[in-house]
Amino acid sequence: MSSILALDQGTTGSTALVIHQDGTVLGRGYREISQHFPEPGWVEHDAEELVVSTVGAAREAIESSGEQPVAIGITNQRETVVLWERDTLRPVHRAVVWQDRRTSARCQVLREQGREDWIRERTGLLLDPYFSATKLEWLLRDDRIRKRAIAGELQAGTVDSWIVARLTGGRHVTDHTNASRTMLYSLDRKAWDQDLCALFGVPMELLPEITPSSGVIGECAREHFGAPLPIAGIAGDQQAALFGQGCMIPGTAKNTYGTGAFLLVHAGASRPKPGAGLLTTIACGPRGEPQFALEGSVFIAGAAIQWLRDGLGLLESAVESEALACSVPDTGGVSFVPAFVGLGSPHWEANARGTITGLTRGSTRAHLVRAALEAMAFGTHELLTAMIAGPGLRVPALRVDGGASTNDWLMQFQADILGMPVERPAMVETTGLGAALLAGMASGVWSSPDSLLEALVCDRFEPSLEEAGRERLLAGWARAVRTTLSWARETEL
Repeated sequence: MSSILALDQGTTGSTALVIHQDGTVLGRGYREISQHFPEPGWVEHDAEELVVSTVGAAREAIESSGEQPVAIGITNQRETVVLWERDTLRPVHRAVVWQDRRTSARCQVLREQGREDWIRERTGLLLDPYFSATKLEWLLRDDRIRKRAIAGELQAGTVDSWIVARLTGGRHVTDHTNASRTMLYSLDRKAWDQDLCALFGVPMELLPEITPSSGVIGECAREHFGAPLPIAGIAGDQQAALFGQGCMIPGTAKNTYGTGAFLLVHAGASRPKPGAGLLTTIACGPRGEPQFALEGSVFIAGAAIQWLRDGLGLLESAVESEALACSVPDTGGVSFVPAFVGLGSPHWEANARGTITGLTRGSTRAHLVRAALEAMAFGTHELLTAMIAGPGLRVPALRVDGGASTNDWLMQFQADILGMPVERPAMVETTGLGAALLAGMASGVWSSPDSLLEALVCDRFEPSLEEAGRERLLAGWARAVRTTLSWARETEL
């Protein structure tokens, strides 16, 4: 039998899947990772833990599958930056996570200098702490570290680069999908941009080689999984999910409900012009080649449910949220905008914070939980509306994946709010599936995406809410967002 080991290193944990040639998951492993919050708005990961958890999850998946995979596909949390020593492969600092806001002030300075439009034209991205460039600039602020970087003693990269370096003993690569999220990559030239690197003070020698998303880029050492295995596919988690959902032609769209919610619409081989607050990014074409997509991000989605569980103790488990949402007819007037680390697309307000409005003495935990779930659907509606209004892409249905997509109530509410069908594959781990598919095409397991994807089945949720009811709910959400933005933008007296 032929199978692929898919490594999915995410924000809250590392998952590994052994996926058979017919799409069956033969083995699965998972390791949770720690979150570090050294200061308000700062988010870090132990870079060593990212590797240890990934290897541990992979060994568990291989053992439970009962067979040795023929290749590895890697997908990862994007924008998170690791800086390490070239010779020892030891990290110099904790990984600075995509959610981190420590460089908000730096982004504001660049904005005041009139740099935002120039950066957006080159990168397709907005000037925001979310992306990697200002994080890497911050890591290099120490003169001693900067001198070591200039001397060639250090290497840097997103999490895919870090995992590959450790698995291969030093190979320093990334793919186009991850590179396009750094704010150091030229969308038009599909290469590192010297002017951007100069702006952020990043020596180009510090950056990895950019390779195709599908293709053998190195060999994982025998010591990790019992046999040397080719690493044959790499993609950032959202682009991997887009590929795993079969979204490879213009107008096909997917939304991943994870820690955040990430909506991508494939735009084809020509660079599209995005609407206000939206991003242009690299996505994979049918052969894994770099093409384009529009993207919008809700920074906090499933993490809001985690907060209700771990921070407030309102839930014993995330699964309980569905039953609680069903136990009340509505939110009782409560709106929850979970902007714990700022608002993403289409608002891009780094100073926003979580806001709950409409509380009364009659408000219960069920109302708050339902409001948190509704927020995921409302945020997705904002993104998709902005996307299709710009370049005129027609989106016939929204494909969904990620942990919260298993919630039937939420998926029906999403269809109602969008006014379009929502399609959920039977296998919701499409991020790992996309990484496996990219690696499997390069290693001969699949001849094309269709040879696997055509066999997969999905559930379909049809919209059932009347237009008047939908507009009323959307108006309530818009009011809550305005309240959040007003708090964020109020100047001190």
